[in-house]
Amino acid sequence: MALAAVALAGCNERAKTEVHTGGDPGRGSLLVDEEACGSCHVIPDKAQGNGLVGPPLAGIARRAVIAGLLPNTPDNMTRWLQSPQSVVPGNAMPNMGLTQQQARDITAYLYTLD
Repeated sequence: MALAAVALAGCNERAKTEVHTGGDPGRGSLLVDEEACGSCHVIPDKAQGNGLVGPPLAGIARRAVIAGLLPNTPDNMTRWLQSPQSVVPGNAMPNMGLTQQQARDITAYLYTLD
């Protein structure tokens, strides 16, 4: 019974994240691997997530701002992921050619990180 409650709580959190961000955290996790985000960022649940170029991504959903500039909202995170150079020209984050849905999926995944 306790295991079922824990499993349901996890499903509820995933559902909340999807509704809140418009993305799928499972697909976002796969995209983070495919795009090699861990080569620049420390990512808590990724073995290859040990990069030291960008900020660590643990707890990113609790941060007040993105890139020291944008209020941390799902729409702004998606905007940042799609086109960081248009937000802060010359920063270390490359434009990766993500679609809006891919950026939303990554946002959903990032917002699950503790």
